[in-house]
Amino acid sequence: MDSSSIVLAGFIASACASVGTALGSLGVFFIQSLSRRLEDGLLSLAAGIMLAATFFSLLLPSIEYGTALYASDIAGALVAGAGVLVGACLLFFIHQTVPHEHFVSGRDGASDKQLARIWLFVIAITLHNFPEGLAVGVGFAGGEMANGLSLALGIGIQNVPEGLAVSVALMSVGYSRTKSAAIGIASGLVEPVGGLLGAVAVSGAEVFMPWALAFSAGAMLFIISDEIIPETHQNGNQNIATFSLIIGFVVMMLLDIVLG
Repeated sequence: MDSSSIVLAGFIASACASVGTALGSLGVFFIQSLSRRLEDGLLSLAAGIMLAATFFSLLLPSIEYGTALYASDIAGALVAGAGVLVGACLLFFIHQTVPHEHFVSGRDGASDKQLARIWLFVIAITLHNFPEGLAVGVGFAGGEMANGLSLALGIGIQNVPEGLAVSVALMSVGYSRTKSAAIGIASGLVEPVGGLLGAVAVSGAEVFMPWALAFSAGAMLFIISDEIIPETHQNGNQNIATFSLIIGFVVMMLLDIVLG
């Protein structure tokens, strides 16, 4: 694949992945509410899929590219580790400086009373979806079509329960079904933007590939550890959350093997 094909593939694949968010968001027209147990299970399932995608579709290729680029296993691992830390630190900085709303634990980040609560939810959703789109885009590094497609499929699947949980949560705090679904769908539109940026980053120069892959992995790991796991383990549902995460991990692992 040439650079233009990689960019196009990354954009289209991340756009397709965002359809999962739209499908999940539309579920708000058929479901009145989600029990806390079911919501924690669904979000943990999504976290497990993200976790497997992080390792099999981002970190392992990052180490392989780094090893080949620098002709050293140690150098490849160090580059991947550094990229993960940079990605996680950037997400941490964004979370500390941008006001946003957690679905259970409440407001986080800088205080801004002027900012309507609806936009706090939108920002929180965006913080989740943008790195996922970025990950899909960089998954096509080196023209690896199978790797990019497995990432897009995995992210798309995990977007369905995430989109549903988001829209139901919005409806539960007073927003209409239509508005809740529309916001959920709109939140997924940032994924193609992230996918485009990620694909552009890895299509121009080979030296960026291991860094971009590891950076996306670090951003996703931060979301899983800082956002999803704490949210799903503070309501007495830690057992179902744990096994849902493991099931999601296994599902994505199998998808990656089958598609790869």
